[in-house]
This record gives sequence, C-alpha cells and structure tokens, in this order.
Amino acid sequence: MYSLLISILIALFVAMLFVNLYFRAKVLKTYGVLVKNKVEFKAEHLFNRQKLEQEILPKYPQQRSAILDFVNHMRRTIQMASLLIVLITAIGAVLMWYRNT
Repeated sequence: MYSLLISILIALFVAMLFVNLYFRAKVLKTYGVLVKNKVEFKAEHLFNRQKLEQEILPKYPQQRSAILDFVNHMRRTIQMASLLIVLITAIGAVLMWYRNT
C-alpha cells in the first residue's frame, strides 16, 4: 500500500510538471500575440468574465479570440494546478498517517 501511494504521489508530481509546461507554452504563445497588439488588462478581468466582456473586449474587438484563449488557458491552468495540489497534499497526509501507524 505504501509503495502504491508513493507511486501515485510521484505520478501526480509528474502530472503537475506536465500541466505546467503544456499550459505555459500555450499561455506564452497567446500572451505574445496580446503583447504584440498592446492589449492590456488586469488580473481581475481573468476571474470576472462579466467585467472582461464589458471593459476589455469592446476595447480590443480584433483580439477577442486571443484574449478569450488567454483567459481560458489561465483559468484551466489554475484549476488543474489547484486540483493536483489538493491531491498531492491529501496523499501526503495519508502517507504521513500510514507511516505513523
């Protein structure tokens, strides 16, 4: 059981690395397009879709798809990383409990 949990923990760390590298490449590609076109917005626009659609998208209608891609990639990255961190922490807690018994 202990070795299985260690294997799962290692697999989750590898998954975290893969998620980081994959989405970093996607985010940086889209970010490059936004920088090239001088699109500016704040972090609050990433998390508030309504604010993004009211304030940013009307200012940059030509870059709508790039902005939405960037926001979606960022949200997905945060969600996946959060889930992996919770799983890693939970398995780490089980391993600590298992070690003490």
